[in-house]
Amino acid sequence: MKRIACVFPGQGSQEVGMGKAMYEAYPAVKQLFDEADEALGYSLTRLMFEGPSEELTKTENAQPALLLNSIAIQRVLQQEGVAPSMTAGHSLGEYSALVAAGALDPMEAVQLVHVRGKLMEEAYPTGMGTMAAVLGLSQEEIEEVLRDFDGELAVDLANINCPGQIVISGTKEGVEKASEQLSEAGAKRVLPLNVSGPFHSRLMKSASDDFADHLSETKIYDANVPVYANVTAAPVTNAEEIEQLLVEQLYSPVRFQQILEAFVEEEVDAIVEVGQGKVLSGLVRKVKRRMKTFSVQDPESLQAFIDWYKEES
Repeated sequence: MKRIACVFPGQGSQEVGMGKAMYEAYPAVKQLFDEADEALGYSLTRLMFEGPSEELTKTENAQPALLLNSIAIQRVLQQEGVAPSMTAGHSLGEYSALVAAGALDPMEAVQLVHVRGKLMEEAYPTGMGTMAAVLGLSQEEIEEVLRDFDGELAVDLANINCPGQIVISGTKEGVEKASEQLSEAGAKRVLPLNVSGPFHSRLMKSASDDFADHLSETKIYDANVPVYANVTAAPVTNAEEIEQLLVEQLYSPVRFQQILEAFVEEEVDAIVEVGQGKVLSGLVRKVKRRMKTFSVQDPESLQAFIDWYKEES
């Protein structure tokens, strides 16, 4: 049997219309969407299919929408006999990875990330924090520039995505000043991101404290397969460790490049992006150009992957 790693997208990949084709094609997807609407007390399904985009993009809606879409596709893959050897997700996508590994109940996860989204929105005054993507500098070069950014100018590494692509996060003034200095230090480009807060920075610490309370009321199970954690880029299966890492994840950098490098070391046959968009597949190619990748987000791409998966090796 082929060894695959399933990876799950995070916030920013949402798009009006997401999941509709899968919903119409597979009863298992429709069932999960209906259950999520009931669990949340509003029609997330309608918001995903019809928008408006501004409403879907709100963190408290985008997070459950992306998770629901990913775990519904994963459910169909499971019914087709596809079993990942390991999983990981990008930020929010870590929750989809945990559902896929049997560590979280699907509906508990939907409700949990809805709360997570609200807490992240409330953690820091709207418009006072932001993020930016830095292209063309190494992690060490960026850390050197950020060394003195503190207090009202607090800026941290947020996402280590792939060689030459790292996201910083912090106060609006801090990120603007850091962006100027990073450009002077040789960054090819520094791109402001359209986000509502300083995610994965020390400014999310207050949200992590509140979130820990919600998390302690959520049943977390030992994972059936290793889940590579954002915080450590190392495999985890123990329920208590998973809980602690999810709290730390809110204010720690996402070490996605290291996770992908670990998958390459594990010699998986393919890395499969399960959910909306192709962002993570692009990152895989930057880390290991020849790695076999699939992006599964609609009936056609799902069937193409299943055909490959079931081919005789």
